[in-house]
Amino acid sequence: MGEESPMALADLCLAHVCHSLDSLCTMQADGSLRLHWVPLLPQEMADQLLHKMATEGILNDRTIGIFRDCRQLRLRRACIRSCPVSAEALRLALCPHRLQELDASQVSGGLTGADVLTGLASNPECSSSLQKLTLSGLQLDWEFLKEGGQVSFRSCLILANTDLTDAGLEEVCSLPQLEYLDISSTPVTDLTALLGSRSTLRSLCAHALRQLDMPPAVLLSVLRRLRALRHLDFSDDRFASPSDDNDDGKEGDETVRLLLEGSSGVLPALVSLDLSGRKRVTDGAVRAFVEARPKLVFLGLLATGAGSCEALFGCGSLKVTGEANEGQILEALRRYNERECFIREALVHLYNLSSDLDKPRADILKLVLDGMQKHAQSLHVQLVATACVFNLTNQDLTVGLPLRLLSAILSQLLEAMKNFPNHQQVQKNCLLALCSDYILQDVPFNRYEAAKLVMNWLSSHEDPTLQRMAVAIISILVAKLSKEQTTQLGADIFIMKQQLLGIVQQKAMVGVVDSTLKFALSALWNLTDETPTASRHFIQCQGLELYEEVLESYYSESSVQQKVLGLLNNIAEVEELQGNLMEEDLLEHILSLLQGPQVEVGVRYFAGGILAHLTSREAAWTLDEELRATILEQLHSAVMTWTPPEREMVSYRSFHPFLSLLQTSQPSGVQLWAVWAMRLVCSQNAAQYCSMLQEEAAVDLLRALTSHPDTHVDVRGLAECILGILDHHQSQRDILTDQPGQS
Repeated sequence: MGEESPMALADLCLAHVCHSLDSLCTMQADGSLRLHWVPLLPQEMADQLLHKMATEGILNDRTIGIFRDCRQLRLRRACIRSCPVSAEALRLALCPHRLQELDASQVSGGLTGADVLTGLASNPECSSSLQKLTLSGLQLDWEFLKEGGQVSFRSCLILANTDLTDAGLEEVCSLPQLEYLDISSTPVTDLTALLGSRSTLRSLCAHALRQLDMPPAVLLSVLRRLRALRHLDFSDDRFASPSDDNDDGKEGDETVRLLLEGSSGVLPALVSLDLSGRKRVTDGAVRAFVEARPKLVFLGLLATGAGSCEALFGCGSLKVTGEANEGQILEALRRYNERECFIREALVHLYNLSSDLDKPRADILKLVLDGMQKHAQSLHVQLVATACVFNLTNQDLTVGLPLRLLSAILSQLLEAMKNFPNHQQVQKNCLLALCSDYILQDVPFNRYEAAKLVMNWLSSHEDPTLQRMAVAIISILVAKLSKEQTTQLGADIFIMKQQLLGIVQQKAMVGVVDSTLKFALSALWNLTDETPTASRHFIQCQGLELYEEVLESYYSESSVQQKVLGLLNNIAEVEELQGNLMEEDLLEHILSLLQGPQVEVGVRYFAGGILAHLTSREAAWTLDEELRATILEQLHSAVMTWTPPEREMVSYRSFHPFLSLLQTSQPSGVQLWAVWAMRLVCSQNAAQYCSMLQEEAAVDLLRALTSHPDTHVDVRGLAECILGILDHHQSQRDILTDQPGQS
């Protein structure tokens, strides 16, 4: 399935089961879980459930207990990679199954290779059926090999990044049917023991054998005698560590030279050879090797400098990893996703390649995502990968990319921001990738987490360009949060005072009007929308005094005035905070904005909203009554002169702030502002706001206004208009739903 397709139903069901285990299970005396009811699942589905639990991070000694019933949940390919599973839990839950494969790599909690083999040996059926065993990253404790002989058959053994010794390698190579062996990054010094499997060994992975100590001729002699070998990985990662001695690994490099320049009689069955990272690989040697082996299907040449050899092009099915062209780079990203050094090298070349892309490349972005996920803790990988993400999602490229892929990429960007909070370039790359209207508005991701991360970054960085970008991201993100999330975010006084109000004050002190100021004002406006906690913190942080200064200083800047008044309108909606706005000079200034003939309708609208809320509660009015009467009179007359703007001027989470203003006991000026506002948004977005009218019982209040004998004729007219919009919208919906179906 492609990234543009919906998630498979099976995947959705497995995810639901994973996150509902507590309700689906009972706890046993030993603390492990058992399912209340265990269906007889297809064997492949049981494998998928275990793998899903591992990748979701919920597989442990407690949850793995559901697999103790090996009659209903039958496992064949078990993966507990990187999970905290003990030797006892492994023995009880997995070893009773007739496993064909077991991946216990990187398991935390002290599990050793000896523990794994001891557990497998406890069930003769399991030990005899096992074909592939992965113990990468574990301490092997090679005393287990005396017991290990009880596990009679393993055709594939992966021991990369373990403490495998020369003696241990000799024991491994005594296994009678060993076909695939991975001893990468182990302290093995001598490969002569491989001759014990020379008649069966078809694939050898010997990447980064740092302690290998064999004369090149002797090593080549050993390899020459592995007549059945079809796949050889003799790559190296020293190129990624500049601190290493230049002569380090020279025996292996010389062996590679001899192998390439040897006749086709050396390893005659070889179809796959990986030499990435090796020195002394020349174009001439590569050409001779390829021409002598027409059946070769793969050649690894990343970081060797030999990928541009002309003999590699036009070779049909031959796959090559290198940096000479896009195909070689992408092949490297596909093949080396487990190897940090190679992923980083491939991403560096991809960054240069992707800087001038002119069309969306979901295939490339998916490979970058895989690398980021596999190496989330690697600064080197994340640094280059986030830069590649920016190139691949820049400008108009995002619109053509699958939403599910973009969503996963954004989650990984947030992970990088969390893992490397003090690395400026990683943070900058992530901000650059996030700063896209399409991404911020339309792509599903954790916007609350993103807003927190960007705000935290903003507190310790003052680069003007990045500051503007960060504040722009925050202003959009906050507008997309739920009311509960906005409340949580607004509860952080540090965010309110240090990040956002600090920027407004900084700009106001020098009288600057720029996009950073406007974005900061928008963010504060959205942050206080129907969130009393944030509004209260705004006042506690002396935001009200600052905003009064901004109102006076930026009298001719309508965009600034509108954002300032929008926030003050949010405060005016909170009854217990209205007293903070009861200042005669402030209200007279707002009244002048309401009346000003040259003032834009948006500014007048929010000025009217503040005045409507403050005058709606006569008992709470603390200023001169004559001022209140004047405000109400002029509010009514001003609203009647307004012409609705063509573009959307305001949006609302709900109509709750309007409900008290629609009461029949309210003055006509208060009612008129409320119904004008509701008509405006309902006429511009009927689908959203007509549903809101019905859900929040605003329709009853509007009908009460139209039928009440004391309702002013101007108010009644606008209320009837809103009800008319509602009726029309409902009739259109009825027509659509009543249309006959087609056969």
